Amino acid sequence: MSERNLDKAALRGEPSYVWRAGQQRRLEMIIHAAGERIKGNILENGCGVGMYVEHITPFDGTVIGLDYDFERVAEARTNSPHILNAAGEFLPLPSATFDLILSHEVIEHVQNDRSAIQEMVRVLKLSGRAIIFCPNRGYPFETHGIYWQDKYYFGNKLFINYLPRTLRNKLAPHVRVYSTSDMRKLFEGLPVKIIEQTIVFGAYDNIIARFGSLGKILRGVLQFLEKTPLKNFGLSHFWVVEKTARL
Repeated sequence: MSERNLDKAALRGEPSYVWRAGQQRRLEMIIHAAGERIKGNILENGCGVGMYVEHITPFDGTVIGLDYDFERVAEARTNSPHILNAAGEFLPLPSATFDLILSHEVIEHVQNDRSAIQEMVRVLKLSGRAIIFCPNRGYPFETHGIYWQDKYYFGNKLFINYLPRTLRNKLAPHVRVYSTSDMRKLFEGLPVKIIEQTIVFGAYDNIIARFGSLGKILRGVLQFLEKTPLKNFGLSHFWVVEKTARL
């Protein structure tokens, strides 16, 4: 990975470039949570190169993707004409427009996550839903790398998220991580109700590609733990909220 791409990965994360089991599993979670909204007006807020836009479009909704990074927007537009270049904290869209909003591993990268959440609620229709995936502080690895002595080190770093937050944020100032209470604070005072909140493990496609059956066993065990209190060590929060009143 070039120095330029490392900088981008640090600041904005790495979007999905290849569709694999992990993305498919999350798509199925999105479809289930959306219900009939999957056929309505949909916004993917932070669409990267447009993989989820491409895979949600066949369900007959009108799908708009939005991303802050111009190069990723240009790539996403090769597969969909409905891609906007804008920041999530300042959505250039009318209020009460969308039946469904997807925010997939994005809010941890924006300048102001509370503002990004407020904007999503603003542009939701009454009874519209926002589906949010974001990093869980309880996961043993910081997946976005760290800075050490002014140099960025890409990749999974063990136990960084378990450090006191002040120290953790010095090592990973480029990305947030969330506890359940952090997530609740993002929605305080907003006209939404929580439909679903849980924590999920990943699909570990890279491990499976390398270790085969052993990787599949690991995935099965970890995803089984989602049904137990040990889910608190999972990779990502999965929240579904529904708008209950107009702003």
